[in-house]
Amino acid sequence: MRTIPRIFSARLQVLNAPARRATTRLQPACSLPCPRSFHSSSIRWAIAHPITAHGPPPKAPRPAPEFAEEQQRQQQQAAIEAAEPEKPSTPATTSASKVRSVLRRRFWKDVHVRETPEGYQVLLDTRPIRSPTKAVLTIPSTKQHLAEALALEWDLLASAQQALKQHLIPLTSLVSRANDILREDANGRDDIRQEILNKALRYFETDTLLCWVPEKQHLEPEDGEGLRSAQMRTAQQIIGYLHQHLWPGIEIRPVLDENSILPASQPEATVDIIRNWILGLSAYDLAGLERAIIASKSLLIAVRLVVEWSENFPDLPRSESARFGVEEAARASSLEVTYQTAEWGEVEDTHDVDKEDLKRQLGSVVLLVSGK
Repeated sequence: MRTIPRIFSARLQVLNAPARRATTRLQPACSLPCPRSFHSSSIRWAIAHPITAHGPPPKAPRPAPEFAEEQQRQQQQAAIEAAEPEKPSTPATTSASKVRSVLRRRFWKDVHVRETPEGYQVLLDTRPIRSPTKAVLTIPSTKQHLAEALALEWDLLASAQQALKQHLIPLTSLVSRANDILREDANGRDDIRQEILNKALRYFETDTLLCWVPEKQHLEPEDGEGLRSAQMRTAQQIIGYLHQHLWPGIEIRPVLDENSILPASQPEATVDIIRNWILGLSAYDLAGLERAIIASKSLLIAVRLVVEWSENFPDLPRSESARFGVEEAARASSLEVTYQTAEWGEVEDTHDVDKEDLKRQLGSVVLLVSGK
């Protein structure tokens, strides 16, 4: 048996000294010799250094072999199908392909307005625009500006397929709605009128103009006007005008109570007066009222906008310096959103888009109801 040199043996004793001390502290005393490690080192924590290396970007990832084989198989199948002779087309496939090709292009060149004894018509070359019920859209003779706007709407379309999207032809859908009401009135029916009436009264139960922030939960700022004060001031201006010129003596209550989350109901007499007034509107005013209610979420704001611009209310006073237009209606219906965005910021491509779309919807109502 070879002996360990004396110098090396001394070094081993020095290295094993910390291990012996740790083993002695951790292990209980025993009669048998306790095992000990031959070598031990102190713990050192890793240090993260910043990456300073520069070089070309890594190579693009490659698909796994099984996915590469599947992609290659699909390419081979497509090549085989392309090499096969074309199958004879059936009448069904031929007609479907013709419809798709027609929808992808614009089949008219010019758009112009023609005046007829019944009113104005918008022509695509020589064909008049029709509603989904195949009826020709005829606009009253007092609304030439509406016919011109409708012609401009169709002149901006790039294909026939765009005419199938309602958000690209808002005026066309609005005029079609008004003409449908006219057709029902001529036939002695009122299905659409009752539908719009029920919708308007449901919105009146939770009218945006009457939903004020609770006073106990809102602190008015020391400088400037708070949200509750702005809501009350705007509501008083609109309701005061309606009290004075349309519905004198009726009571309109705020729909939110201080201690309840359920909307408060309006007096029955108020609901009856508003119901009879809505049923007495003309077809174009009724269609415009429906569009304004859906856009502003408020019956009172919609009524104020319609009576301000309708040709059927010529006796109402109108001041050029204090007209209730698109900007005023949009501001009144979005007071809380304006307050919150001023406090917390505006979400890009959300709040700004909604704001412009609201003005577009309310502007179409002004075009629909106004006249010479």
